[in-house]
Amino acid sequence: MIYEIALLPVHKEHIDAFRLAFAEVAPLLSRAQGYLGHMLAQGVETPERFNLIVRWESLEHHTPGFEASEDHRLFMLGLEAFFSQEPQVYHIEGAGFID
Repeated sequence: MIYEIALLPVHKEHIDAFRLAFAEVAPLLSRAQGYLGHMLAQGVETPERFNLIVRWESLEHHTPGFEASEDHRLFMLGLEAFFSQEPQVYHIEGAGFID
């Protein structure tokens, strides 16, 4: 299992609209092959920065899988107007949190 971590910088004046837009496009992500769940978390000290963490079965399910799909194009189209900068994306391996 891998985690995609996307750092999403959002214009401060559009935070609420971004949350609504994300809720609208989230089903496009959720139906992707290899998708195992996601969390959208807003920064505490920097509320204009969101972290999207997505669990994928494998790196290939995310890229090229979802990233090369029409659903990804529509997902990004629904969000890109809210970004103040280009999002940064990276991947980590892991099984999950340990208690």
